[in-house]
Amino acid sequence: MTDPTDPQTNPSDAVPGPAPAEPHRRWWRRWKLILGLLVVVPVVLFALYTWSSLTWSYSTGERAGYVQKFSRKGWLCKTWEGELALSTVPGVAPTMWYFTVRTEATARQVSIANGRRVIAYYREHKGIPSSCFGDTSYFVDSVRIVK
Repeated sequence: MTDPTDPQTNPSDAVPGPAPAEPHRRWWRRWKLILGLLVVVPVVLFALYTWSSLTWSYSTGERAGYVQKFSRKGWLCKTWEGELALSTVPGVAPTMWYFTVRTEATARQVSIANGRRVIAYYREHKGIPSSCFGDTSYFVDSVRIVK
């Protein structure tokens, strides 16, 4: 016979636990986590990648030539774009080198030097994900007019 005071055999003495949640309700409670994983994490990763590609340069250098064209372009993201005619010897067809300027102060320097022989100091940034930051991967930091 069973002893009524034994907790293993008396169901009224057992401690009641929380009722298990339905599977549908468990998913609904975690919707913020799922939304964060699917939307916020890729946006943050994209922003970090863009920041790193614009911060660290692949190469730095200088080019000498004549500023042929310089203009502010773009529908939504306005950037300064220019082209430098690189000529090795007079009489030979020049090679065009396209560049982007990010700051207004440098844009003023390039505008003043338009049509003159200059040395352009630049940084190359590889892997920029959008043309919103410039049409080229070459960003001119400063120019010096050569007499």
